[in-house]
Amino acid sequence: MTPATIQWEEGGAARRARWQSEAGLPPPKRVTVVEAITADKAFPLASEGTALLWRGDYHQAKQLLVALAKRIDERAHRGKVKPAENTDPAQAFHLHRQAQAQRARTLGMVLLPVDAGHVVPLPRAPDLKLACTEAYGAAREPYVVTLRELLGVIGAHEWRKKGVPVPALGASVHPHYGVFAPVRGEYVDLVATAPLPPVVATAPADATAFDIGTGTGVLAAVLARRGIGRVVATELDARVLACAADNARRLGLADRIELVNADLYPLGKAPLIVCNPPWLPARPSSALERAVYDEGGRMLKGFLSGLAARLTAQGEGWLILSDLAEHLGLRSRAALLGEFAAAGLIVLDRIDARPSHPRACDSTDALHAARAAEVTSLWRLARAST
Repeated sequence: MTPATIQWEEGGAARRARWQSEAGLPPPKRVTVVEAITADKAFPLASEGTALLWRGDYHQAKQLLVALAKRIDERAHRGKVKPAENTDPAQAFHLHRQAQAQRARTLGMVLLPVDAGHVVPLPRAPDLKLACTEAYGAAREPYVVTLRELLGVIGAHEWRKKGVPVPALGASVHPHYGVFAPVRGEYVDLVATAPLPPVVATAPADATAFDIGTGTGVLAAVLARRGIGRVVATELDARVLACAADNARRLGLADRIELVNADLYPLGKAPLIVCNPPWLPARPSSALERAVYDEGGRMLKGFLSGLAARLTAQGEGWLILSDLAEHLGLRSRAALLGEFAAAGLIVLDRIDARPSHPRACDSTDALHAARAAEVTSLWRLARAST
């Protein structure tokens, strides 16, 4: 596929460069070059789709982005109407997503030039070679990227360097760029404490478990630390597989975690199959969002429909799933139970945990009512015939 390019005029000449967008967004059609501009002047331009290619001081560009975000949020707050008690939660969710998308589009109008080798040719620009190489690979030609994406690259590099502490492991997991960090500990704790299937518990060192859609590899690591001798962890994205492999190595578990490039299931069967699919059936807008949003619930449905055929006798499938989608009106509990039955599965048990992340307690959050009621569950599923 031919890389997208962005075009603009500068110094009386037509210019072009490769367009870099991890979200696959098209390059802006209107571009103006600026060295300095006030937020008051920049805001209407950005809101109407005119991109600002920054040639001034790097830190001033960051300050501009902060000022633009403040104006967007202030405008949203002024126009906010307190929802009625009978407001449709699904409609509220979709309006929230639309507002998020519009905010991202406006903030994505501040662009930075980057030279070959990931060098930002602006005064006071930091050295971003390592962070950008981790995210994008080698850069043999100049490109243009949104400042917002570049700041995300920098943030991801810091997460990767410092790691995310996982109490259940007594160690940290290091997420790579574009791989969702395990910041919500309740789902990890559920996998760390749920009773193992009797067929596994009797001889865990001889057992195999599958971790479907492993992400950072955190759940595969938890299973291995619980004594399971072989954990087969699957992912479709090569970048995510590399992240999981890095974490397995850091944790000293590379000899017990086998990573497989697969869409859902690997070959064979297992007495324990674990899956933590995206919780919300909506379209993701970036690679990172694919860990949260799954249009049409494709992964959940695929996991459930294939589970019975992949379980060994007396085996269990552990589905870790938040009920946030139910509180948002995106999926009903009856529909979920119906999918279990249609897949030939029965529920052996359900273990619940309340989330403790800050947004669950933030009354100013647009989805506060749903978040406050949210419960994360580990569903212990088995074949209906067993």
